[in-house]
Amino acid sequence: MASLTLEQAQRIIAGALARSREKGFKPMGIAVVDEGGNLKAFVREDGASMFRFEIAQAKAWGAVGMGVSSRVLGQRAQDNPNFFVSLAATSQGRFLPQTGAVLIRDGAGNLLGAVGASGGIGDEDELICAAGVEAAGLVSG
Repeated sequence: MASLTLEQAQRIIAGALARSREKGFKPMGIAVVDEGGNLKAFVREDGASMFRFEIAQAKAWGAVGMGVSSRVLGQRAQDNPNFFVSLAATSQGRFLPQTGAVLIRDGAGNLLGAVGASGGIGDEDELICAAGVEAAGLVSG
C-alpha cells in the first residue's frame, strides 16, 4: 500500500505556501496528515495568528477520517448538525468540518492523507491546499 512520505508532505507545504504568497493571502498554518490522521508535517508562517495549527490539523484530520474534502463535510454538517457536533465532541475537538482541507491521493487513486490550511477564508485555504498537492505531483480531492 502506498504511503505519504515526509518529502511529499514538505513539497505539499512548499507548494501551498508559494500559492499563498503569490495570491497575497494572510500568513498561514498548513498541516499535512497521513492516511491514519497522523501529523506528517506542519508549518506556521511568521505573523500567523493563534490556533492556526489546531484549525489546519482538525480540517485535515476530519477530511481524511471521513474520506472527503472539508468543503463536503461543511455542506453535510449543515444538513445534519447534531451528528457533526457529536463527531467533534467524540474526537475531542480534532474534527472540524470547515472548508480548507483536501484529500491527497496518488496517481492510482490511493488515499495518502489530507492537507489543511488556516489563515484565510475557507476558499483561500482550500485553494492553497490543492495547489500544494498538485505541486507535489499528487492528486487533490
